[in-house]
Amino acid sequence: MKARLAAPASSTTQPGSTPELLEQIRLRAYELFEQRGRSEGYDLEDWLQAETEVLQRKAKTTAA
Repeated sequence: MKARLAAPASSTTQPGSTPELLEQIRLRAYELFEQRGRSEGYDLEDWLQAETEVLQRKAKTTAA
């Protein structure tokens, strides 16, 4: 029986990553895509920017 390798931890698999949080990130990334005129090739940048914005907003609301 082969041992399974653990997937590297990423911000989307860490504790606190809920389906709702991922949906917020996805929607914000799509907004960024649309704001740029739907230019392709920036999907990673859009996702990372959206992730940063959503997580910062979440941190502010939990700190308040």
